[in-house]
Amino acid sequence: MKSFGNSELDFSQLVKYSLDTIFVLQDEVVIYVNQAAFDLLGLKYPDQIIGVSFQSFLPPTFHSAFIERLERVWQGEVTEIMEQKMFKADGETIDVEIMAAPYKLEDHNLAQIRVRDITKRKNTENRLYNLEKLSSIGQMAAGIAHEVRNPLTTVKGFFQLLQKEINHSYFPIIVEELDNAIKTLNNLLQVSKPDFDNESNSSINLCSELDSLIFLFQEKLYNVTVTKDFQNSEREIVGKKNLLLKAFFNLIKNAVEAIEGKGEIIVAHFYKRGRIHIKIQDTGIGIPKEQLRILGTPFFSTKADGTGMGLTQVFTTIHEHGGHIYVESELGKGTVFYIELPCNI
Repeated sequence: MKSFGNSELDFSQLVKYSLDTIFVLQDEVVIYVNQAAFDLLGLKYPDQIIGVSFQSFLPPTFHSAFIERLERVWQGEVTEIMEQKMFKADGETIDVEIMAAPYKLEDHNLAQIRVRDITKRKNTENRLYNLEKLSSIGQMAAGIAHEVRNPLTTVKGFFQLLQKEINHSYFPIIVEELDNAIKTLNNLLQVSKPDFDNESNSSINLCSELDSLIFLFQEKLYNVTVTKDFQNSEREIVGKKNLLLKAFFNLIKNAVEAIEGKGEIIVAHFYKRGRIHIKIQDTGIGIPKEQLRILGTPFFSTKADGTGMGLTQVFTTIHEHGGHIYVESELGKGTVFYIELPCNI
């Protein structure tokens, strides 16, 4: 081991340049942070963080838990690692792991807060969970659809033979309803097991494609204002073009149909950190909170005459392309769909 002679070792640099984010608190106020803290929160100047309550970087739902853990630190306890969320300077919410420990400086009892950004890990976990959930639902739905479609097709065939012998005014209605049932089951099979092999990947400029999709709804937009906020329009993604266009068509269609009377739809596009971000927002009727978590499930729809197949196709397609989809909604105020997709840099 190398000897440093009589020189005094400066271990403060271990904290200053630590890969973990470190805060030192007096009461609840930040009195020291290392460089990693500025990088994590997207801050540039000390007065943006020094002398500021640590709670200002936490969502209100985490305040009580933070105070409880801080009180344990004042009593000399090292707390266990806890997952929670923090706010960055630009308002973005990130997932973090936080651990707190006592820190004695002269006669002052301080708290050392260690923070680690786990946003990427959580996104990966959520994506894998959603893929597993969609896969399970898809397998179940495909099995049911297959078993029901076959006998219905047989019934339709024999009924058409019967039509040649007997004529009745109700027969065309029966055939039409059988066709509708078989069509619904075929759609379910397509969504449950999307055929990605029949379409090759290609570069897609989503700004151009979204513009074209919006144009398709011109006849229905006489009471609706469409605001397009397209940034970084030169950026492209790689994927199955037809499947992605069908997904965005379904989202825009839902936004149009959610608005009763006059309203506004905002379609935004921008690039950030290697991903394309799409926002489709409407001022429609909104979705109850208890229904948000089951959006995308086959046969669940907020519409009276809906089958849920549209959003199932949207969620399946976005996840299969390595993307994420988030939904926020409030009754009477509208709904926002946030989509992230890997960018073809």
